[in-house]
Amino acid sequence: MEINFSSNVFAADAGKREISGRIVAWGEKGYTSAGETIFAPNSLTFNKKTKLLLEHDRTRPIGFLKSHEITATDVQAVFSLAKTFSADDAIEEASTGLRDGFSVGVKVNAWDNQDGVMVISSANVIEVSLVTDPAIESSRVERVAASQNETSEISEPIVQDETKNQPEGEDLVSETISEATTEVVEAAKSETTVTANAPVAYSSPRVNLDVTAGQYAKAQILAARGDSDARDLVAALAVATVAENTGMVPPTYLRDIIGVIDASRPFISSIETAALPASGMKVFTPKLGAQAIVGLTAEGAEYASQDTSVTFQEDNVVKFAGAGVLDEELVLRSDPSFLDLYLRELAASYAQKTDAYAAKIAADGSADSISTTLYKAIALGIADSYNITRSTPSNLLVAPSGGFDGIDFANILGAVDGSQRPLFAAAAPQNAAGLVTQGSTNGTVAGLNLVVDANYVGGTSGNKVALVYPSNAMRFHESGTLQVRSNIVSNGQLEIGISGFVCVVNRYPTAFRNVQIS
Repeated sequence: MEINFSSNVFAADAGKREISGRIVAWGEKGYTSAGETIFAPNSLTFNKKTKLLLEHDRTRPIGFLKSHEITATDVQAVFSLAKTFSADDAIEEASTGLRDGFSVGVKVNAWDNQDGVMVISSANVIEVSLVTDPAIESSRVERVAASQNETSEISEPIVQDETKNQPEGEDLVSETISEATTEVVEAAKSETTVTANAPVAYSSPRVNLDVTAGQYAKAQILAARGDSDARDLVAALAVATVAENTGMVPPTYLRDIIGVIDASRPFISSIETAALPASGMKVFTPKLGAQAIVGLTAEGAEYASQDTSVTFQEDNVVKFAGAGVLDEELVLRSDPSFLDLYLRELAASYAQKTDAYAAKIAADGSADSISTTLYKAIALGIADSYNITRSTPSNLLVAPSGGFDGIDFANILGAVDGSQRPLFAAAAPQNAAGLVTQGSTNGTVAGLNLVVDANYVGGTSGNKVALVYPSNAMRFHESGTLQVRSNIVSNGQLEIGISGFVCVVNRYPTAFRNVQIS
């Protein structure tokens, strides 16, 4: 969550091109459109290069933070301004009280609601802005120092007569004297007291966006029932999602789910992956027909030529979805961690099904590579795959057990040579066939990355054939979105689920070689 909070400018020095002042007062309330806000002591962390902006407009930077001092009561800061026209104007505006407030833009990491007051305990400073209307009562310009050889307008201070009615928010007016000076004018000669009050604008609702999948799902349910806090959370996540990550819901929730999925899809992790196009239910991939040719050509002879046609491979976009019906009492009267667990179970199932779906397409389109031994069959598969794509294959996919012709993880671990020495799983290998780490599915076989996939169920025939393949033989497109769906059905139960769209583009089907032993 980002928040803008105003304070005061103490001084503007045109000679040094500096503006200084208090940017935050610990424990002082700011009255904003979202309510009262307070920074707890030592709650701010500064970046190495904090910029000074105009009115929180990132396209209008005017300087950098030169130094800051964190005291027991506040944060004092000095900003160096650039040699630009807008920075010149900013110095003049700060000196005359036209734009005399500091407003700090922060990303809130931790906060607490204390009797309706937002008390921020941890935040990162994103930027500081010079603003027209600060929100703090004490916001004012206390001192202006003009530089040497500079024509200045100096306002002698006038003490306000409290018996006279002064319009609230207006600056005190004094007689102005214009003169050229060759010396630095003392700061006391140009002190002007200014007061101004205005609400601080929040860039998003005052809610904590760092939520889990279960908390988000529960917020959806409560929002549908009219809970204002839940509505704020859902709305804030929707705004952040649409504005910053189009089509994704919401960032922190998405990371939780995708984190589970990525760790559970060995085959998909071994091939190319890409985002799914924003629309349509098919993915079209261009393919060359007859290959262009070049031939040995005699002087003055006609060039070798061959017509080449371009076609498009069409692959269908499919949806994977899962849901369950839960008792209202279980969801609403238990800790949100129950929903986290339930959604993770759905995500794990999504991972298993999409991984098996892609591997099945690879197995169905594969071609045979058959030889007399395990190692020879794998070696032949490498050569045959290379002939298809002109690139060396990099992966060997096997099931944990039950592999066709006995080629699976269990038999690779137990494979021995004629002297009964392990081919792949020796603690101190005697052979160059490869190395599979005992107690792990990681390793290499004949130079190939071993991919052990418990999700793999084989092709349509049900045979769990071992596959040799390059990573670029297939591309897996995914929408990148798993949306939580929740609604209250007629009997008061809740239906909660996730869904996602995927498309498998099998670019070189026969580059997948199913290795067999004759």
